[in-house]
Amino acid sequence: MQTINIHEAKAKLSEYLSAVEAGETVIICRRNVPVAEIVPIRQARKEPRPVGLACDAGYEIPASFFDPLPDDLLAAFNGELPDPLLGNMNQPVPSLIAAEPPTRYKK
Repeated sequence: MQTINIHEAKAKLSEYLSAVEAGETVIICRRNVPVAEIVPIRQARKEPRPVGLACDAGYEIPASFFDPLPDDLLAAFNGELPDPLLGNMNQPVPSLIAAEPPTRYKK
């Protein structure tokens, strides 16, 4: 890492750009206070990014993973079965009913 002042950066910019291309970081200072940092640009991948997070971990996907889902589980995913966390939704739930004003007022 190199630390330089603005005047030196103006005078020798091409020299410092060569250093940055080589992987070095250059910090530009004004009155010995850092104000900018020149860092190399991250190079693009030459090979495609691997799919998945554990592609190199040695895990194998079993053949049963690709089997069709059981009918009851598929129906639950498609919303054809009631949600077990909500219980029986056939009965009105007081907290889900909108507040309505009473139809008669007492005098």
